[in-house]
Amino acid sequence: MSIADIRREYLGQPLSETDSDPNPFRQFERWFAQVRELEPDATEMALATATRDGRPSVRTVLLKGMDDRGFVFYTNYNSRKGKELAATGRGSLMFYWRSLERQVRIDGRAEKVSAEESDAYFATRPIESRWSVYASRQSEVIESRDSLESRFTIARQEYGERVPRPAWWGGYRIVPEEFEFWQGRPSRLHDRLRYVKDASGVWRRERLAP
Repeated sequence: MSIADIRREYLGQPLSETDSDPNPFRQFERWFAQVRELEPDATEMALATATRDGRPSVRTVLLKGMDDRGFVFYTNYNSRKGKELAATGRGSLMFYWRSLERQVRIDGRAEKVSAEESDAYFATRPIESRWSVYASRQSEVIESRDSLESRFTIARQEYGERVPRPAWWGGYRIVPEEFEFWQGRPSRLHDRLRYVKDASGVWRRERLAP
């Protein structure tokens, strides 16, 4: 079998304008409540960023906060994604939930969360994860695995159980300007509902061709 012959049918439940919530945040919460009971990694999301000249990159991050202000994840501000978010002020998220044959795409502005929010979240991380923040110069070339583990040991010895959050590590919030909810359907006639905020701040819902 060739790669081109690998396919399957999608048999998801309908996504209609009648049944979906007019508020995209409430629609996301509805889907998320369903999928978190079915998938162990429901918070996984792809984060796409780009340089100022349009060179894109994408990676998987974890959703760590969600409310009507936006969707929050945490990272090293000096990482590739951190630098690109700082340069353009924009990011795009995509959740794929295979169990329910659903995707959600969210495009919007990127802003740092407050230092207080970052401090509060950092304090909840396992101690090993807090040491690793100091051990890893994220996205930089390193000499070897041994050098990484050596830096981890140094961080553990230096900070012990009292690990302060470094200023170069913290949260980003993607503030949505557009949502798209995708539901896989038979015969590739998928349901796609897009929500776009108009000039008055009201969300407009529209159907897209699959």
